[in-house]
This record gives sequence, structure tokens and C-alpha cells, in this order.
Amino acid sequence: MRLPPAYTPYVLRVSLDAGTPASRNGVFKTNFPLDGGRFERDRFAERKLPTDFSSPIQVNLPISHAGAFVYWVEYDGDTPGSRVKGREGYFNIDPILRVKARTPIVSEGAIVVDGSAVKSDYVNLPLDGLSVLTLVSKWMGPTSGWNEYFAETSARGYNMIHWTPLQERGESDSPYSIRNQLVYEPSMFPDKHLGKDGGKTKLEDILKVAREEYGLLSLTDVVLNHTANDSPWLLEHPEAGYSPSNTPHLTPALELDTALLEFSATLESRGLPTVVTSEKDITQILEGFENYLKELNIWQYYVFDVKRERSDVKEALEKQDVLAWDGVDIANKTVVELAEILRSSGRIEGHRKLEKRFGTHVPGPTAAGFVKAAFVNLQDSDALADAWIRVVDVLNVPLYEEWNEDTKAALVQIGNRVKYTRLEEHGPKLGPITKANPIAEPYFTRLKDTEPEIYSVANNGWIWNADPLANFALWPSKAYLRREVIVWSDCVKLRYGDGPSSNPWLWEYITKYVTDLAATFDGFRIDNCHSTPLHVGVTLLDAARAANPNLYVCAELFTGSEEMDTIFVSRLGINSLIREAGNAWDPKELSRLLYRHGLGKPIGSMDSACMTSKDELPPPTGKGPTRDCIVIPHNGSVPHALFYDLTHDNESYLHKRSAEDALSTGALITFSFSAIGSVKGFDDLYPKLLHLVMEKRKYEVTHIGENSGIARAKRILNALHTEFALNGYEEGHVHQENDYIVLHRVQPQTQKGYLLVAHCAFQKGSKDRGFITPIKLRSTKAKFLYGAHIDFSSYEDTADQTTLRGMAGKLVEMPQVVVPQGMDAEGPYAEIVVPEYFPPGTIMLFETHLQGLDSSLDQFCSSGAEEAFGDLDLVNLNVVLFRAEGEERDATGGEIGTYNVPGIGNLVYSGFEGWMHPLRHIMRYNDLGHPLCGHLREGAWAFDYVHSRLFKQVEVFPNLAKPAKWLKERFDRVKESVPPFLRPKYFAIIISEAYKAARRAAIEQSSNFVVTGHDFTHNLALCSVQMYGEVKSASLDPGKPTPSVAAGLPHFATGWARCWGRDVFISLRGLFLTTGNFAAAKAHILAFASVLKHGLIPNLLDSGRTPRYNSRDSPWWMLQNIQDYALSAPDGLSILGESVKRRFPADDTWVPWDDPHAFAYSSTIAEVIQEIVQRHASGISFREYNAGPNLDMQMKDEGFNIDIHVDWTTGLILGGNRYNCGTWMDKMGESEKAGNKGLPGTPRDGAPVEITGLLKSTLRWLSELSAKGKIPFKGVEAEINGKKRLVTYKEWSDLVQSSFEKCYYVPTDPSEDVKYNVNSQLVNRRGIYKDVYGTPAEREWADYQFRSNFPIAMTVAPELFDEHHALGALKLADQILRGPLGMKTLDPADYQYRPYYDNANDGTDTAVAKGWNYHQGPEWGWPLGYFLRAYLYFDTRVGAGKEDPTVTLHHLHRILLKPREHIQKDPWAGLPELTNKDGELCRDSCNTQAWSASTLLDFLEEVHKFGA
Repeated sequence: MRLPPAYTPYVLRVSLDAGTPASRNGVFKTNFPLDGGRFERDRFAERKLPTDFSSPIQVNLPISHAGAFVYWVEYDGDTPGSRVKGREGYFNIDPILRVKARTPIVSEGAIVVDGSAVKSDYVNLPLDGLSVLTLVSKWMGPTSGWNEYFAETSARGYNMIHWTPLQERGESDSPYSIRNQLVYEPSMFPDKHLGKDGGKTKLEDILKVAREEYGLLSLTDVVLNHTANDSPWLLEHPEAGYSPSNTPHLTPALELDTALLEFSATLESRGLPTVVTSEKDITQILEGFENYLKELNIWQYYVFDVKRERSDVKEALEKQDVLAWDGVDIANKTVVELAEILRSSGRIEGHRKLEKRFGTHVPGPTAAGFVKAAFVNLQDSDALADAWIRVVDVLNVPLYEEWNEDTKAALVQIGNRVKYTRLEEHGPKLGPITKANPIAEPYFTRLKDTEPEIYSVANNGWIWNADPLANFALWPSKAYLRREVIVWSDCVKLRYGDGPSSNPWLWEYITKYVTDLAATFDGFRIDNCHSTPLHVGVTLLDAARAANPNLYVCAELFTGSEEMDTIFVSRLGINSLIREAGNAWDPKELSRLLYRHGLGKPIGSMDSACMTSKDELPPPTGKGPTRDCIVIPHNGSVPHALFYDLTHDNESYLHKRSAEDALSTGALITFSFSAIGSVKGFDDLYPKLLHLVMEKRKYEVTHIGENSGIARAKRILNALHTEFALNGYEEGHVHQENDYIVLHRVQPQTQKGYLLVAHCAFQKGSKDRGFITPIKLRSTKAKFLYGAHIDFSSYEDTADQTTLRGMAGKLVEMPQVVVPQGMDAEGPYAEIVVPEYFPPGTIMLFETHLQGLDSSLDQFCSSGAEEAFGDLDLVNLNVVLFRAEGEERDATGGEIGTYNVPGIGNLVYSGFEGWMHPLRHIMRYNDLGHPLCGHLREGAWAFDYVHSRLFKQVEVFPNLAKPAKWLKERFDRVKESVPPFLRPKYFAIIISEAYKAARRAAIEQSSNFVVTGHDFTHNLALCSVQMYGEVKSASLDPGKPTPSVAAGLPHFATGWARCWGRDVFISLRGLFLTTGNFAAAKAHILAFASVLKHGLIPNLLDSGRTPRYNSRDSPWWMLQNIQDYALSAPDGLSILGESVKRRFPADDTWVPWDDPHAFAYSSTIAEVIQEIVQRHASGISFREYNAGPNLDMQMKDEGFNIDIHVDWTTGLILGGNRYNCGTWMDKMGESEKAGNKGLPGTPRDGAPVEITGLLKSTLRWLSELSAKGKIPFKGVEAEINGKKRLVTYKEWSDLVQSSFEKCYYVPTDPSEDVKYNVNSQLVNRRGIYKDVYGTPAEREWADYQFRSNFPIAMTVAPELFDEHHALGALKLADQILRGPLGMKTLDPADYQYRPYYDNANDGTDTAVAKGWNYHQGPEWGWPLGYFLRAYLYFDTRVGAGKEDPTVTLHHLHRILLKPREHIQKDPWAGLPELTNKDGELCRDSCNTQAWSASTLLDFLEEVHKFGA
């Protein structure tokens, strides 16, 4: 994260979602000095994180100064005593840079002639306002003349000078080859007298003049990787470099390098060419060197010495000095196998280390033990020694190959280097080969003629595509041996080791160098940063920042990867990475670079308007008042750019593109909202790259007069660039068309802007105007300020032997361009037309101002929403926030559906949630290229849709009039006053404000559990609003529309498919009772109670018109919900006395809903409850009304027969047959082709475990009510063993209790099977509870299938279960059945397991055809909530949570992370009905399902109560 400078202290808030693993004894750690004191890299402050499952965790860091810091979170791991460290995050706080203020460059619509003059006062300069000019001091002459350069630089609008290194230069005279890091270059000073401090004071006086008189900050190169090859201190401290003595694997590389030098001196005597004129010459030289190299026997560094190996092993055998082999059995292996085993054993000393000749060796005793174990049939020491040599020969083969390969690679690299340095046109053409000017640059500096292993130190360089985190001087790199380093022979690579203790003197010396520079300069440019070891950069920059806390740090970084760039930026605290426009190969790529590095935010950005929020900041000490604050979310950062038109070490534009392009690209860079940079030679139009080493001439100072190249234009543009940053012109737009790039910068509050039109000149020689469409600026006035191109009379170099000059290019300024105003259907506009003469390289600059924008519009659009939406009830809010396509069409008679956005398709909801899904991304990331933004710019159709759909429904929902009016007023005002390009911003403001107000209204009508809950609780609670609405085709009353619960969206939205008895009552507790919507809960209970028939409630309600009775579990779910309602609603028990009119006559005769016999008598809810349990006790047997294809075209005839009875030996309710499916696992086969038509996938005929649990729960409750006289019933009449008698609720309950474990549990130990009703032959997993009890014998195996239904029984009737058995089964479910968003419906070990549901499958595989596997493995959402509740109950009683319940809560909340993420990110803002294997999307699933959200709310409410 890049953070702004702390001009005023602010707080960085780190937030963690509630329930994440961080709440497991979590600790927030950072090296930010939270507790005060000085920053130290390895000193970490800690903050203990609260163990909170309901509120987000927040850590506030008070930011008051610049720096680079790391943070992470640690928490308890899954295994006891273990700790987990989260991934590290980094935040870099920009430095505060103070610079002299300047006068404006534009005033009253014109360029000010003497504008950008330095004033006396200082301003804070944001990094995006930096304009940096690179100067090379060796071309400036003595410091006595530097004021001229300062005046020139300042006049051209720059505010910072980048100095190449100013320290004493080495013998090569390169500024980057520093001879003495603590002394400045003596030749800079007129008297060459440096003083005791090496010139530091003198230089600081000069830089003070630059800062105070000319408004110029100073940035210096810092060279950390190398020193000059003639640095005098290297003789005293050769350990500061890499030599064979401290880096032994460099020994053969030094030999090779020495051989190359010696061979270079003997070419003539060997009859080889010394002057290279052709590739044939190179081949001859290389062939000669290859032969010369053979005499050195470099191969000896790689291989075993065969004679020594034989001698050593024989001696060890004869002395019986044998180290027994303790590895794998190697007896009678082949020698090839033996070699491989030995190679991988790690027992070969010096293997591939290359440290000395014949350094590869196995000690004699080790070799003796090895051959004795391998060659068990040999006893004689000579025979064993010979056998050993056979192994050694095999080991040597790849080592010889490696030597051969390395030698070839070295020769190729040498050849390439000779070709470049002596033959190629663009090379330096080095001339004759001699010992002083060898074939290739030396890889080592020889400090002395003696002790070469100590005083021969490796030179630095770089390698193509190298890993920047790997040090190429260290083993196992062979870069020096293979000659892969493009070497700088004037620079010795510095050896820092692992830290200061590895090389104390060097670390101390370089630290002094760095801290001195930090105290003198305002900023560092880290030279060759990608080759700087990370730990070196981190430590030295920490020291530098201690000396200058507001040090600006930039770097050149060539890692080849944005990910690697980010590592360096984060770890080193780099403020800006140097980027270069010269790397673009065409206008399109240049426009991409401008967008990437210089856009800022797109014009019309909405993050500031839509994403900021108000909050309260607690006092830092915990005492005192809270303070109001604005919260701005942070999305993380891409590395900030210091964007150069050209850097000092790259080819000129004359060479790369055309000389004319200097103006167009230079201008475009100044319009970047980033730090920018250039070099004097670019502005002055130097024709070619200046060689830092060879070039000795001096710059010509031209200020902004004649022969100053593009300096006059740069003065205006650089000044504007700084003003952009100071005045907040943070929004931009980049448009590229053919060879044109248009860049517009805008101040978002004032909508004042500047527009640049640049005609790029990537090709030489053209004067053609090219083509660009006239630029229309909607509702905007534009005024021409400046335009120019460069006219070259010659491209020749005009420099002489002493002075550097640019080409003969004249800056030709353009006459005034008039911008006409126009009008079309979309309103007024300004139109910029490029003049007829506008050759490549030309620019035009305009001032722009948006006309007619109401300054109060932002405030107006974001005000009043609370009042407008505050009076809406939950059904109104369903219309406002949600409504799927089917619901909206149904409710509006087909007139309105969800909105179609071109390029996206239909939104999933008509209400605000439909819009918010794309808008959340657009607002957060300012993605104005999103198709929705394009659509809003094209027209205002979406504006009209949002309010008109509400107005059209006011007759049914009168309360919608107020929010509809609020929306219309705001949209109308936006349409009247805002140009198309700003429409997305204001649409987002209005929709997001309305959404927040409506969402808040819904939450505020909820229970305390919801109101005080976290975002996940809120999102789940909103599913109750999402699912509860009013449509015309589905109701709880057949005679009039009423609100009702949809089972899921989009498939179960309307008509007969909307309201399912089972789904309603699985969902009712979570969606209505936990959220406090007791009225809706009661309405559904009464509605379904009224349609009781046969002792059952409908599976499908169909508004009570044609309900269908084929579900055995639905009445028990309703009874559970009546119990839940009675226990949780205010005066809940009174529902038992509520009277309902009965839809059907008492004899169950079918009559139409409007028949006089319908609704002819009434029952209380208590009577309905009794009727259900009595009818089951008596036995239920009927054939469905209207049985046959008209009712169900898939079902076989037997399936319409409904039979349910009680087994009075166990108390269990059994029912169903092979041809129907009366529980929630209700998939009926549909494929004739595959042979499953009419066969349920999961009939579950018998006593399904969840029905038994629901039965027990009901009986327990009724027994309690009866005992307290709350109901007028004692039990049921039943015929048992031929006798009718009263069975009390308690008796029946006790019978189920005594039977349950015996009937359902499958013990872990087979020897205990005799204690249970278990058929051992059918058991395929133990320690589980059966899914069903009593399946007919021919399918008895179905009882033993491990499914996710048993936790339901555990939740509603935990008393049924042996607690240890229960927890064991739950742990198996956790391990085997739990998926990311739900529970597998079948054990993956089951042969019927098929986890991918596809209802369209028309194949011949019976198991999956037409989705027959609906419940045979796919992962369903709603059972997860019951699993979590059961696990919480039993684990806190007999498991890990018994001693510490937070252990259980941590585990279970971790399971919720995936559902939490899904509901946040999914467009449907809900949880799916089911997924395929491992949470994979199932396309036939409802995207949001009532019960999936409901059961998680149930669990979270349990946690809420648990905490209380």
C-alpha cells in the first residue's frame, strides 16, 4: 500500500472480518513504531486481537511520518501449540517534500510570459508533482558555473535535479565507477580543495543555493553494488570483493579469465588476426583459444581423480577403516544404479562445487563401505577397488559433459562479445587485440600481482533475464565461468554476505556513505536496484531514512515481472519506479504506458464520492471522546512511476524514432499524473546517446532562448505538471487514434482542465497531418493556449570538440486555434479540429472548463435518502432492493423485467441489488470502461427505468411513491445538467446512496441479533427480504395476493413453484424468527395450517388452490417451526389459540377452493398440531387426488399411494415406497432412455433420520405443554397389539428415545454390532448414524448410506444421541461430507456417489440421466447450517470446546469463510441451492435459495446466544 504524506497525521486502519482465523489468539505485528520511539527494522510492536465472532477486528495505526513498514497477523494453528503467520503486507508512506512555490503559468486563459517564477514561500510537493532533470556533473564544469545550470533548469519548469554520482571517479572516469565513496570528485571544485569532510560542506552549500534560489530539490544516484576497480581501500580490504579465497567456485573462472588475457597478448605470435574485420576472424581466434584452453585442463575442477579414488579405497579396505553403508539396500545393483544412489546420497565431497582441481571426492572409508555393501560377492581389496572405479567412471561421465557444456557456453559468449565490441556497427569498435585491450573485457580486477586467490576480485555487470533475487557471484551460479556476465571491467562487485557480521568493515563503510548522502540530498536513485541484494537495500535504506526521514527513494528496476517489482518496492520502501516512454514501439503502446503510469484516476471517477464513509475514531489510549472521521478504503497500490521521456543511458529519439517526436512524447509525459523526468540532452535535442565514460565535452547552457530545443515548450508543460499535482488535477483520459494521442487532465471538484493533442512521430521523414476525428467535449468550453512543432534544418551533430549542442531544430509556435461551439441532440459541445498543417511531432494545448455543472449536485444526489426510504416495510423493500426477472414480470403483468445492459445482459434483480453488483466493482476501481458505464454514457434509459418501475407499482405499494419521487428528482437534475461522460458517476452516487438507505431500513427493522451483527449476518438477513415478496401468481391466500416466501431464485419465483411447504418451514426459523419478522412467520404458519389434509401439509401450496400432498416430512418441519415460534416470538405461545379456517372438509374430500364446503369450519393451531400427530399415530393411507399424468407425468402409478405408519415397537414413523420420494431428497427419475423414469433417485422409504428427530422434538415439546396445561391434549389414541389406548406424548417420546441409538447407530467396533440393529454385511462406514431405518429388505443397504441428514436430528433433538457417538459422526461428516458451500449428499466412498448434477443430461447412464443424482453427491447448502449447530452443541459438551468453547467457534467460523465470500461477491447476493463437487458451480441450481441462507442465520443466532 502506498500511503499519502502525513502533512496532517491520519490513521491507517487494518480491518479483519469477524470469525476469521485471526481471532484465534491473534496478534497483529508490525515494525511501525506503534508505541513510539525510533523505527527499527527488526523491532515489532504487537496488538492482541480480540476473540470476536460478531464484529470485525480493527487495528488503528497513527501515521505521522514517512517510512516503509511491514505487518502481519499471527494466530493459533490447527495443531495444539502451533502458530500460523499470515502473509506479510507492506505500507510505504510518501515523504514530505518541501519546495519553493511558483507563480502560475496560465492566468485568465493565457500563458503568462514570466510565469512559473520562484516565490519566497514553500509548499508541500506531492510526488506526482515532481519534474526531474538529469544532469551529469562531469559535463558541467566546476561548481563556480553551476548557477547557470540551476537557472536554466528552473526556467524550464523542473523542480528537482537528478545528479549522477558526484563522488570521486575511478580511472575510467565513469560517474558510476566510484573510487572513494566518502569523498566528492575534486575536479568539480575550482580550487580542488575538499576540506576535512571530503567536500560535503561545499556541496551542501551549492545544493542550498539550488533549493532556495531556484526551487530545485536534489536527487542523487546511490551505487551499492560495486566500487571502482582502483578504489584504494580494496587493497586493504580485498574481502569486500568476491575472490577465489572467499568464493572458491570462482577459481576456474579466474583461470579462464587469466588465460584469455594471456592469449590476447600472443595472437600475433600464433598467426591469428589481432584486428577483427569479419566473422571468419572471430572463428579463427575462438578456435585458437579453445586449443589454448585445453592445455589448462579445466576439466579437473569437475571430476574425480580416478587414481586417487582407487588408492584411497584400497588403503581403507586393507586397513579395515570401513564406514558401513547405512543407506538403501544396494546389493547387486548395476554400476549405473549405484552411481545414481551415491549421487543423491550427499556423500560426495565437493560435488559440482568447482573449488579446486579434483575437489570431487569420496573419502576412502565411505567408498569402502559402499563397495562392500554393493559388491557382496567380492572379498579381495583389489577387486573391490576396481569395482569402485567402475562406479567412479559412471559418476565422471556427466561431470565431463558438464565441463564440455560450460566451455562451449563460455566460447559462445566470448565470440558474441568480440562481435559486438569489434565488428558490429553499433558497437564501440575497440580496435586491435592486445594484452591491454584483450579479446573480451576482464572479469576480474587484479589488485596485486601476488596472491591472486586473494587479490583477484570479480567485476560487476549484469545478465540477460537473470533472477534478481539470486546473486550471480555465488555458487551454484557459474555465470563467471560460462562468461554470461556482461561485465563492467571498471567496477568491482561488492560482497556483503548475509549481513553486517559477514563483512563488518564494508557494511560500516557503505552505511557511512549512504547516511552522509541522505543528510545532504532530498532523494536517492538506487542504481542497478535489481542487482542489489534485498537485505542490503533494506538495511542501508533504513539507515538512510534514519538520517533523513523524508528521503525520496526511486529506482531503476529491470526484474521482468510486475510481481517481482512489487517485492522490491514493498521491501525497500521505494517511492517511485523509473519508467520510460522511449520503450514504446508505437503510439498504441505509448498510450498504454501513459494510461498505466500517468492516468491518475479516469475522468468521472466515483470512488471519492461513493466509497468514502463517515465513522467515529476511538481515542488512541482508550480514554477520552471519540472523534468523527472519514474512512477511505484502500485497494492496494501499483508501484508509483517516475516517468521519463528519456533516461540518461538510452538512445536518443533520433536513433529510436524521429527527432520530431521529442516534443510530442515530451509533452505527453508532462501530462502524466506521476513524477516525471527528462535529461538535458533530450530537451536540447542531442542527436545521440552520450557515453558516460568516453565523453569529455561540456554542456552548452541555452536557457529557453535560441538553440534550446524544446525548452520553451517544456517550461510551460513542466510548470503545468507541477500545478496539476498541487491543485488536484488527478483525473485523466487517454485517447489514441492512429498516430494521435489526446490526454485530458481534469480537477474533479471544479471540472477545470487542460487538454493536450499530440501527433506522434514514430517514423522518420513524414510531414503528413494524418487523421484524427474531431474531438467533441460535451458541455465544455475549450480555449487554445499553445501549440508548436520542431522544424529541423539538419539532423547533423552541431557539437564541437569542447561543447555539447543539440541539432539545428527550431521550435515553431502555432498561431491561435479557434475552438467552435456546437449543438446536437445530446446538447452543447466544443469541437477541437486539428489544423490542416499539423505534421508529426506537433502538439496543441487547450484550457477546458465544464459549463453549467451545478456545484451542489453531489450534495443533492447524496442527501435525503434516509427519509425517502425510511418508511418502507420489508415487502416494499423487496421491490426496491430485489425482484428477479420472473417476480417483476409477474407482479407487473409482464410489463417490466430486469434491466438489460448491452455487453452484460440482464441484471439479476430489478432493484438496487441488481445494479450494485457491477457498481461495487466500478466504484471501487473506477472501472469506467465497464459496459454499464458505456451504456450510461450512451443514454439515460437506465435512469428512467429505476424510478419508473417504482411509480408503476405505487397502486399496489403506495409507500413506493416517496422513494420513486426522490429518485426521479435526482435523475432528472443529472440528465439536465451533466454531460454524458459524467453520467456513470452520478448514477453510482444516487444508486449507492439509495441502496445504503434501503439496506439500512431493512436492518433497522430486524432483531437485535441482526442489528448488532457483522456484515455476513446482515447479508444473510437481507436474504429474508430477497425471498419475501408479493407477486400475483403465488399467495398464501387463494382469494387475494399476499406476500410469500420464494423457495429459491430464479427457478422458484412465481406460480405453483414459488411456495413449498418443506422449504418454507426449513427457512422460516432463520429468515423470519432470527430476524424478528414474526408477522411473516405467523402468516405462513396459519396459511399452511389451514390447508392441512390427511394429516399432512402440502408439498406445493399453489396459493391453496390445488395443493399437492406427497411430502412426509413437511408437517414435521411445520410443527418444529410452531415450536420455534412459540419459544421466540413475543407472546409466542398464544399462536396455539389462533383459529384457522380449514381449506378442506374434515373427511379430506377434495373440493375447489371457492366451493361452499371449503373454509367451512375452523381449528385452532393446537388442534391442528394434535390432528397431525394423531393422524400419524393412527396411520395415514390415501391415494393422491387427481393421481396420474395430469398431476405428475414422471411418476409411476404406485407412487401416488401415500402410506405412513408408526412402528409401536420403536415409536418410529415409517412410510413411503419404492416409487415415491416423500422427503427433501425428492428427485424423480425422468429418463426413459436410461431407464430411470418413475423411479426416485432417493426414495428413503422407512424412517428417515431427520423425521425421527423432528418427531422426538415435537413429542418432547407437547409433553411439556401438556404437563403445564397449555394444551388440552395428553397424547394420542393408538392401536397397539390389537388394543386401542392412549399413548401419552411422554410415553411415545420415551419409546423413540430408547430405540434411537439402537436403530440408527453403526458402532465403530464390529464386535458391538450385536448391541444395535445392524446388518454387518451392509456396513461400509462405521461410527455413523444411518440415513434411514427400516428400508425394505431388498434395498436395506440404503439405510447404511452416509448422508448429511443426521445433524438435523442432532440439532432438534440432541437428547436422542450418545454425545460421544454424535461427535464422532460429526467429525466424520466434517472430514468426508463437508464442502466449501454445503454438505455432500452422499459419501464419496459410496458406489452411487455422482457429484455433478446436470438436469439436461439425456444420456444412457441411469445414475445421472436427467439429473437422477440430484441428491447423490452434489453439495447442498442448507444442511451445512444444521451441521454447524450440531457440531457446536456436541463439541462444547464432550469435545475440544468443552474446556474452551472458542476452540469450537474458531473451527466453525472458519467453515463460514467461503459462504461469507460467496454472498459478498455473487450477483445474486445469496447462497446457492447446491453446488457440484468441491463447491463448483452447478448451472441447474438456484443461484440463491431461501433455506441455504436461513440455516446459517440459525447457526449465527446460536453463536450470538452462546456468547451472551
